[in-house]
Parts: sequence; structure tokens; C-alpha cells
Amino acid sequence: MTYWIGNRTMDNLLISVKNLRRTFGPVVAVDGISFDVGQGEVLGFLGPNGAGKSTAMKMLACFLPPDSGTATVCGHDIITDPVGVRKSIGYLAENAPAYPEMTVAGFLGFICDARDIKGAARRQALDRVVKTCSIESVYHQTIETLSKGYRRRVCLAQTLIHDPKVLILDEPTDGLDPNQKYEVRQLINKMAKDKCIIVSTHILEEVEAVCTRTVIIARGKILVDSTPELLKQKYNASLDEVFRKITKTRHVA
Repeated sequence: MTYWIGNRTMDNLLISVKNLRRTFGPVVAVDGISFDVGQGEVLGFLGPNGAGKSTAMKMLACFLPPDSGTATVCGHDIITDPVGVRKSIGYLAENAPAYPEMTVAGFLGFICDARDIKGAARRQALDRVVKTCSIESVYHQTIETLSKGYRRRVCLAQTLIHDPKVLILDEPTDGLDPNQKYEVRQLINKMAKDKCIIVSTHILEEVEAVCTRTVIIARGKILVDSTPELLKQKYNASLDEVFRKITKTRHVA
């Protein structure tokens, strides 16, 4: 099933998922998935709508408990040590919440308070994410006045504010214009060396631009764990065509 073979050791293994399963009534959203991700990897987590991607990421981020199985993030178990997991990750949800009546400055200050970032560390963190996410021009505006693209950037800023080792990004460029998408992709590439990043996206050109590895999931099961290049070589097709072939036939490599 797995083409991809890495040189990871336990020292740089930051995410380990073991037989993770979650149901909603009779619907099996995630069906016993297992995979590992190490420092320096950008994992593209792909699948059609309803495949189980967001549910899996919510379990990793401790927003949803699994029915069975478990996972560790930076050595912290999602069931027995969810606080440790939350301290270790930056999670950008697909529809990331933000308080519309707050200014950008007020919202990011609130996030600093929640993460207990104080004093000089707080000033440095705010300066870093404001510049990184290019939100200087809207820093004192209320969030309800921002465009969708700027709201997304603000939510990305709160994801990065504590400089986590692990990033879980669900549709990180949703709502951004082409220039902004390029900037976010460059940012992901820049951060990739020192972090472990999971990116869920429907934009397959984004996978080719930033991902070192690709997991394709459908109906809650992992169908393929490989690299974009190996998949294109195996099927002698573009990544778009590979995705359609695998998810339509539910082929298990």
C-alpha cells in the first residue's frame, strides 16, 4: 500500500496515528487509519468531500475524540494528554472562527492571553506573525470589516503565534487571491524545514508546490501513501488524473 519510504527516526517523528476511527451514528467518517509524519515533511492530505479529512484533523487537534485508536503529537497522546497536544500544534480549521467585533490586534492579543504569551515574548510573537501574514494594514480594523482573504490571514496568524513544531492546515489558501496563495505557499515551504506540516486541500497544484508526501483518503480509509512525483510516474498521468483514478475506483495501491 505504501510507496513512500522515509529515513525518519523516533527523534524526528512528530505525529504518529494508530488505527484512528470515528463514527457519527451509522456513518463511519474515519475507518482505522494509521500514518506517521516527521519533522521536515509537508504531508498533503487529500480526498473527495466527505472522505474523512477534516474529521481526522479535528481528532489530531483534540477537537473530536476518537471512538478507538489513538495518536501522538510531539509525544503527547491525544486521549491522555490533550493539553500537551494543543500546546504543540497550530491548527487552522477550514472555517476558522474569529470574533467579528474584535480588532485584529485585540483578537491576536486574546490568543496570546490564551496561550500565556507575555512580556517581550508577546511583542516578538505579534511582530513576527503580523509581518509573516502581511496584516499590518488591517491590524486596527475590526474583523467583521475584513475581506475573506484578510480574515484567512488573521486566522493563519493565530495558528503561528506560538511558533509550534506541528501545523495542521485545513484549506489554508481558501479565499485568497493568486498572489496571496503564492505567498502562503512560499511561507509553508520556508517553515517546512523545522516543522511537521499537514495540509488538506482540493487544489492539487498546491500539493505539487508544497508537499513532500501525499496521502489520499476516501470513505474514511487511506488508499495511497506516496509522493506526488512517484504517483505521477506510476500512473503516467497528472496529479489531477491520478486523484480521479484512485478515488473513483477506490483502488488500494
